[in-house]
Amino acid sequence: MSETKQVLLSGDEAVALAAFHAGVALGVGYPGTPSTEILEEFSRLGGHAQWSPNEKVALEVAIGAAYAGARALATMKHVGLNVAADPLFTVTYTGVTGALVIVSADDPGLASSQNEQDNRRYAVAAGAPMVEPSDSQEAYDLFLAAVEMSERWRIPVLYRMTTRVCHAKTLVRPRSSPLAAPRASYTRDVRSRVMIPAYAKPAHLALRRKLAEIEAWNETSPLNSETAGSAELGIIASGVAYAHALEAAPEASLLKLSVTYPLPFGRIARFAAGVKRCVVVEEGDPFLAEAIRARGIPVESKPEMFRFGELNVNRVRRILRGDVSPEPQPKPGKAPMLCEGCSHRAVFDVLRKLDCIVAGDIGCYTLGVLPPFNAMDTCVCMGASVGVGLGLRHVLPPEQARRVVSVIGDSTFVHSGITGLAEMVYNPPPTGHVVIILDNSTTAMTGHQEHPGTGRNLDHEPSSKLSFEGLAQAMGLQRVRVIDPRPGAPEVEETIRECLDSGELCLIIARRPCILIARQIREWEKCAAVCSALQS
Repeated sequence: MSETKQVLLSGDEAVALAAFHAGVALGVGYPGTPSTEILEEFSRLGGHAQWSPNEKVALEVAIGAAYAGARALATMKHVGLNVAADPLFTVTYTGVTGALVIVSADDPGLASSQNEQDNRRYAVAAGAPMVEPSDSQEAYDLFLAAVEMSERWRIPVLYRMTTRVCHAKTLVRPRSSPLAAPRASYTRDVRSRVMIPAYAKPAHLALRRKLAEIEAWNETSPLNSETAGSAELGIIASGVAYAHALEAAPEASLLKLSVTYPLPFGRIARFAAGVKRCVVVEEGDPFLAEAIRARGIPVESKPEMFRFGELNVNRVRRILRGDVSPEPQPKPGKAPMLCEGCSHRAVFDVLRKLDCIVAGDIGCYTLGVLPPFNAMDTCVCMGASVGVGLGLRHVLPPEQARRVVSVIGDSTFVHSGITGLAEMVYNPPPTGHVVIILDNSTTAMTGHQEHPGTGRNLDHEPSSKLSFEGLAQAMGLQRVRVIDPRPGAPEVEETIRECLDSGELCLIIARRPCILIARQIREWEKCAAVCSALQS
């Protein structure tokens, strides 16, 4: 691909290309729509990319790389930043040596998520400068700018995207030459890197000084832009909402904010004063509007009904008109369902038959909640099935407690189910408990990515394989069963019944490769065997 010509890229692909051109030494993350394609494309381009067990670990690995002076990228969807919040809130104190860019891909409208949180709140709470692209060209350009910001102020930068920007394709003109990548080298700096209270207190003061400097710089930053138009209407927007506003009201004056924390309140005040009516158009929470109003700048916010779902041109026109009449409801589509031949079906058939109380989890198997199975009672967040199931077991009457089962996928178990298993062993309920790992040898829901339990890395090459049964036995579980949940297999029901009746702590591993990539898995394993034989 020529770097001097325009290319058609999604926002995710544009970020990957920018990371490659920026000399990012390491890209890490956990797959989650709409962010998944960033690392996959970064690897395809030749970058060093890897999937981590979860987002917390990914960010910690990226922090280590940035401490060493290398440029690092961590990617995740919005709920993934919840998992990574612990290191996030401290790395803004410690600062970094090399650039650290943290991509949070938000999902307005819940296209593939369990909530609709607006991660712009994290920038303020953690004290991380934040940038937001509105299309693929900006996704490319602003990533390079985020690298420069991170290195200039030695601070991680939160790079907030949304579903439409991640997946929509627009033209991108890449830079003609890549940035020169710094050479990694470690310099000891205990006071900056070890956050005991004596060092964390001055680090917090230093962080606030950095943010004040960035706010002053942002007043004249070329990353924000104004488009002169009618003095009757001014619109302040960021992200994809800017593109919608540009089409919905081409006559309006526009202030596009690309650096949305810390905000350039002086510039915003001058813009608002120059128009008769000033409206903030933004997707998700009224984050910008609330911050601007808190500074005493008179702007209009969108009506509450437009807080939910993605914006589009028509919805922006309604916002500008103040139209709060009910919106037409989209026609219901075909309900999602587990694939024909999916091995999860056999397990959910039995759970329904046995009238189990099922604590479920995040994955394609969450579809077990729908007909014809109707075999899931709770689903909170990644890994919660084990803890929620244990809580139910602890307090329900024995006749109900004995029916509780926790169901979790293989990738989700690695992500955040292992600690739940430790909890089960440490604080066992009186009636025991049954955990079922639905192991289909992939992270199926987000496009069949690898994880430590598959024995393959991001590029599907051989790696160490985590043994779930070995791990459970090492934790002290005595009753561990591995079954093949093929359709009609009697052992599925027999094993689940046996474990429920035992009153003991039980782990059932229902292992059968995802039917969609079973052939590919066999090919990868065959290649791995050939490589191993040649090496020996």
